[in-house]
Amino acid sequence: MTGQSFAEPPEMRQRLMALREALLHLHKTLLEAERISYEAVFGQIATPYQFLHLATNDPWFAWLTPVTQLLATVDEKLEAEEPLTATSVEGLLQQAGALLVATADGEGFSRHYDEALQRSPDVILAHAAAAKVFRSKR
Repeated sequence: MTGQSFAEPPEMRQRLMALREALLHLHKTLLEAERISYEAVFGQIATPYQFLHLATNDPWFAWLTPVTQLLATVDEKLEAEEPLTATSVEGLLQQAGALLVATADGEGFSRHYDEALQRSPDVILAHAAAAKVFRSKR
């Protein structure tokens, strides 16, 4: 059995679903922004299959892995048989907040994230929506 347990407060699932939706939107927006940058350097990506292959295998897109992994973790929690707890949900919200920090002089994800925010207004809007979720206190 997957899904909501009777012992689980519905607001826990709602908060985690809101985080999932915001992260999913941000992830898609980041992928599209990276696709545009990739195509500016290497030329047009011919097919959706080629893009999927690049997004999962090319080092250009590797910096997005932490967001992909966080989304997978959220999905696992939502599908788990054990009920969600305030501690587990808050932990994921804090993890999202710690991950989604952009620093121009940073390394790895935070530097790439800063660059994406500088390049794309859509990324800024998706980040703001995600930040609203992980900063909310209920």
